[in-house]
Parts: sequence; C-alpha cells; structure tokens
Amino acid sequence: MSENAPKNSAPEQPQELPLTVVLASGSPRRRQLLQEAGVKFTVRLPEAPVDETLEPDQLKDPMEACKKLAERKAGAVVQELLAENPVGMFAVIGADTMVVKDGQIFGKPANLSDAKHMLRQLADATHSVITAVSLWLISAPDAEKLSMGFRTFADESFVTFKPLTDEEIADYLRKGESFDKAGAYAIQGEGAALVERYEGAYDTIVGLPAQKLIEQFPDLLQAK
Repeated sequence: MSENAPKNSAPEQPQELPLTVVLASGSPRRRQLLQEAGVKFTVRLPEAPVDETLEPDQLKDPMEACKKLAERKAGAVVQELLAENPVGMFAVIGADTMVVKDGQIFGKPANLSDAKHMLRQLADATHSVITAVSLWLISAPDAEKLSMGFRTFADESFVTFKPLTDEEIADYLRKGESFDKAGAYAIQGEGAALVERYEGAYDTIVGLPAQKLIEQFPDLLQAK
C-alpha cells in the first residue's frame, strides 16, 4: 500500500439505480408534453385493452373517476412489467382526461353524430377539463428485492366556448380531429378556434399536466 493512501477510507457507496420512465399512453399529445418538460421516457401500452367502465356511484365524482382510470391505465402496464421480473428503478405514468359540464362527463365521441351533440352542448358555455395522473414507482435492485408505491393526483382547468352555429360545428368536424378527443375537440389544434377563453393550466386541457407532474416528482428529470 502506498504511504500516501488513506488507511481508513470509507467503502464505495453502491451506485444508485438509473431511473427508467415509462409512459403508459399512446397519446401523441402526452408524449409531446412530456418531451417538452425535459423527461426522457419510453412508451408502453398494455397488451389487453384497459376496462374504462365506471359504476354509477363513481360517475358522481368526475375527478375521482378520472383518477381511477389513470390508476387502471398505469396499473395495467405495471402488472405486465412485474411479470418480467425487472431489475432497476421504474416510474410508470398513466393519465386520463375528462371533459365535464353540469356534472355530465364527455368522453371520446363514438361517432359523428355523438361528436356533433357534444359540441352543441359545449357551445356558448363553460366546461371543466380534468386530467388525472397516476405515477407508480418500482424499485427492484435485484430479482429478489422489490418495492412499489404509487401516487395519483388530478388537475382541473376551465374552457369557455364561443357561440357556435351548426355550420361552424360541421366545418370543424370535417377537419377530422374530434374522434379521439374527450369532448370532441382539441384545443391545441383546429379546436382552438372554438374557444373564447380558458382558465388554468393549458397542458391539463391538452391531456397531461406536465409541469405539475415535474413539481411533484422532480426525479423524473433524472431519467436515463
């Protein structure tokens, strides 16, 4: 041993596990918002469709209903990931967005008639947009050790539509962006022309309150 070497040096600390962030959503809007927030992530969808049906008593509280669906979406991917006996640190993010007016939940329209009906009801009025996020953290330093926990939150913004004629609604529907959007419109697209004003976080309306997510889970920015 060199005479200059420390005689009682502390043992090296085990290297922290790198964090892998998994977005349990195929939404290009959520991908973009997470990318813009500076988070590195992969996308993984569950092999089987997630059951999005809700009991009547759950529908009475849209915010809790939205949180429940976000948990289901993230949880489905978590279950598949656990079946693979993963080693590492993983953060799985699930999200759900609901448009709500007068206690009624507006999901994705089933067809053109449904979309037209939704937009007629939203015209010249204010509705809320709720996006819930469920983040599940899995710590698996090796195949024999595993711990897991999750936290779910929801954010709400408010959107006021302009008065809309049937012709204006039909013109918007012809643009074709209504059918995979809650409430049958996309504020980040051509649907911006329908909006008179909004209050709250814009990213919540688009589909992922990314800034609030980072505030609550700043370690997401350390993902490899």
